[in-house]
Parts: sequence; structure tokens; C-alpha cells
Amino acid sequence: MMKGDENDPKALIREAYNIDGITSGECRSIFLDWALGVPVGLDTQIVIDTVLQQYISNAPDHPMTQTLQEGLKTLDTPRRRGGWRGRPRGDNDIH
Repeated sequence: MMKGDENDPKALIREAYNIDGITSGECRSIFLDWALGVPVGLDTQIVIDTVLQQYISNAPDHPMTQTLQEGLKTLDTPRRRGGWRGRPRGDNDIH
């Protein structure tokens, strides 16, 4: 049984909007948990925007609204993350 809808199946975002006094940090944590649950193959930006449009008119200043907006901006600018960048190690390298 689904608690939320197709874009928020666990109702994490909905519940965040219902928590009195929730902080930006708590919203970011909830957003991360929610984003990890977005099925592979879906365009995450479209899903974030769809969820944002559900709440922005009733809660424009809510920390979760700001978090969703930041999520859209962050996904607009892909960056290289982590890992070692260089030539692969071979047998002639010093160990």
C-alpha cells in the first residue's frame, strides 16, 4: 500500500511540510532520502519540479520548498565527483 503518490510514494516530502518548526538541514536530509528512492530511468528534475509545484503556492517560504528549488539548481549543473583522475597504474609504476 502506497502512503503518498507516484512522485512521493513514502510521503516523505508531504510529511516534511507537515512538521512544525522543521529546519533546512532536516529538509535536506529528508530530500536526500526521498531522492534516493526516485526510480532509475525517471528524470529526477521533472519529478522534483512536479513535487515542488504541488506545494509551492501554499508554502512558498517553507524550508522544503527552498530545498526542492536548490535540488533543481544543483541538478542543472552536473559536476565531476570524487575518484582519482590520471593514468591507470601499470607494471612500470613505482610501488
